[in-house]
Amino acid sequence: MDQAESRGRVLLGVTGGIAAYKSCELASLLIKTGYEVRVVMTKSAAEFVGSISFAALIGQPVYQDLFDPVTEASISHIDLARWADVLVIAPATANYMAKAAHGLADDLLSTITLACGAPVLLAPAMNPVMWANPATQANLEILQSRGMGVLGPACGRTACGEEGAGRMVQPVEIAEAVERELGPNDFRGVAVLISAGPTREHLDPVRYISNPSTGRMGIELARAAYHRGAGVHLVLGPTQLAPPFGVHTTLVGSADQMYSAIMEQAPKAQVIIKSAAVSDFKPEVCQEHKVKKLGRNEETLKLVATKDILAELGRNKAPNQVLVGFAAETRDLIENGQKKLASKNLDLLVANQVGSAVSGFAANTNQAHILDVRGGDEPLPLMTKLELSHKILDRVTELLPRKDPDA
Repeated sequence: MDQAESRGRVLLGVTGGIAAYKSCELASLLIKTGYEVRVVMTKSAAEFVGSISFAALIGQPVYQDLFDPVTEASISHIDLARWADVLVIAPATANYMAKAAHGLADDLLSTITLACGAPVLLAPAMNPVMWANPATQANLEILQSRGMGVLGPACGRTACGEEGAGRMVQPVEIAEAVERELGPNDFRGVAVLISAGPTREHLDPVRYISNPSTGRMGIELARAAYHRGAGVHLVLGPTQLAPPFGVHTTLVGSADQMYSAIMEQAPKAQVIIKSAAVSDFKPEVCQEHKVKKLGRNEETLKLVATKDILAELGRNKAPNQVLVGFAAETRDLIENGQKKLASKNLDLLVANQVGSAVSGFAANTNQAHILDVRGGDEPLPLMTKLELSHKILDRVTELLPRKDPDA
C-alpha cells in the first residue's frame, strides 16, 4: 500500500496462545480498513500459526528473530518500534504481560515493546485460572498504570475446556479499538447520547405496533462517535443488529421505556442525537392476555399519543448542549424538516426521504439533508450510514465549545 493512502501504521504482535489464529483475521481486517500492518511473532506463536499465513495476508515479511541478520538489515527492531502508530498485542499471553510489566527484553517483541513510544493495546488470552492469578492481575495493574489499553478478556469456554474470563475478544472488536486509537479524537472527553431503533407498543402479549427501523443509522452514529474518542451511551430499541464495541448500551422496548432511559442520561450528555424511530401512538389499553378473534370481523383500537421525547429534550436543553434530531418523511422533506427543527428547539436536523430500497429504513445506505437553525440546507449524496454519521458529527464539532489548546 502506498504510504500516502495509508490510514495509519499498525504493528501487530502475536504471542503464543491458541487464539493466535484469530490474529490472522485481525490482520486481514486492518488491511481491508486501510491500515499498513507489520507483524512480529514470538517463537511460541509460530507453534500455533505459521508466519507464511501472515505474510500472505499483509504482503510483508514477518519479523520473529531479534538477531536475524536479514530482517535487521532491512529494518532494525528500533526502526520497527518507531514505525508504528499503534502497537497491538493479540493475543497477549500471561508470559508476555509479565515480561512487559517488568521491562524484560529477551526476544524481538518484548524488545520492541520497550522501545515503542506509540500507544499499546493488549488483547489478553489465557486460561481463566491464569487470568485470575494474583500475579497476572498485579501485572495488569502495572501495565494499565503505564497507559496501556486492555481489551477484554471475554468470558466463555476456553480452548482448555474451562469456563470463565480468558478468551481473546473478537478481531472486529480489536479493529474497532484501533479505529478509536488512530481516529481524529475530536470528540475526546465529550459525552454523546444516541437513541436508535424502533419501539414496540403492545396491544397484548403477542401483538404490537412498530415500524421498519432496524436501528442501523443510530448504531453507526454510535460507532463513529466512539471512533472519534467520545464516551457514548446508546439507547437501543428492539433490533437484531449488535451494538458497537466500546459503547455503553441500554436496551429498551417501548416508547415509555425509551423516554425514561433518555431522560435519565440526558443531563450527563454534551451531545444528544435522537435517531430512534419512536412510535407516536400506543394502544390506550394493553390487554393482559392474547385477544382471541372469536368470530369477530372487526375491532376498534383506541390509540393515545406517546411522550414527545425530542420536544422535551428541546425544552430542557442545557447551555452548550447540542441537540440533533432526525425526520423521516414521505413528502415535503425540507419544509417538514424545517418545521420540526424550529418546533423542537434543535441545533441540527437530519431529514431523509423514506420508502426507497437504498435510503431510509432497513437500508445500509442513506441520502439526507442536514438542516440548521440559520436556515442552512446541506444536501448529501447517497452514502453508507457510517459515512453519513461522520458527516453529521463533522457538523456537530462546529457547535461544540472550543477547547483551550493550553488546557
